[in-house]
Amino acid sequence: MESSSGNFGSFSESVQQLAERMNPCVLCPRKCEVNRSGSTGSPSRVKSRDKGQVGFCGVGDTPVVSSVGPHFGEESVLVGSGGPFDFAQGGSGTIFFAGCNLGCIFCQNFDISHHRHGTEVTIEQLAQFMLDLQQLHCSNINLVTPTHVVAPAMAAIESARKKGLTLPIVYNSGGYDSVETLKLLEGLIDIYMPDMKYSDSTVAAEFSKAPDYPEVNREAVKEMHRQVGDLQLKNGLATRGLLVRHLVLPNNLAGSFKIIDFLAEQISPNTTINVMDQYRPCYKAGLHAKINRRPYADEIESVREYAIRKELNVIS
Repeated sequence: MESSSGNFGSFSESVQQLAERMNPCVLCPRKCEVNRSGSTGSPSRVKSRDKGQVGFCGVGDTPVVSSVGPHFGEESVLVGSGGPFDFAQGGSGTIFFAGCNLGCIFCQNFDISHHRHGTEVTIEQLAQFMLDLQQLHCSNINLVTPTHVVAPAMAAIESARKKGLTLPIVYNSGGYDSVETLKLLEGLIDIYMPDMKYSDSTVAAEFSKAPDYPEVNREAVKEMHRQVGDLQLKNGLATRGLLVRHLVLPNNLAGSFKIIDFLAEQISPNTTINVMDQYRPCYKAGLHAKINRRPYADEIESVREYAIRKELNVIS
């Protein structure tokens, strides 16, 4: 397939700068510095400026999409009150990108994130997916794990908007994002929905291969909030703002209370957070005794109660 990033000249200056950040690639905090132009989903991870290399994420300059469609399992403020057969509210319009810049050993979507199952698509195909989801009455366009493919993804948003896309755009990431890259997304993203996974660098290194995750994540969330502010709703649906996801891990390995303190004290006391109880041992988690179980009910409830005590807006 022809590279999707061969010509960004017809897009905005911000999108062109995003494309330049792929060659050598410094889109995300890993700064692999590989030249992704002309590459496919090759497994090579050699640090090189040679044309056609891929970095940690395992994806070249052409996005790989694993699935597209309405999703009813997201937060209620993204889905609305309808169900799969309520065509007035068609769920969150998700586009799942294969590959990831994190190496989470407990990833529940490891076939997508680590094994990169999916199909390569062009910018115009991505734009058409967005328009199709709007036709299905979805409440938003939800870009899932877009960090490593932001250049073609943002180009697709610009193209789709010219053709009538009006839905809010959700940037649904693992929270390991570069502030320099995020600044180039301003005006294209309506709702930022990052994870805040860890407050401890040792844990982040052990479970996601990202020892600098806590500091990078905090700076990224600050930038996201600067751009869009606190979450805003209209008729129960999110239209703009920051929505943080935090997955509770067993044995308080995520450092949940420090993350909540950060949000309340350094972002906004009105921050919206989803304290998630979905953790279960997946992928390679069974090899690590500390995370080879689900969190206990009291572990989850203590985090929720603390977030409420800090007066955050806790949703599900």
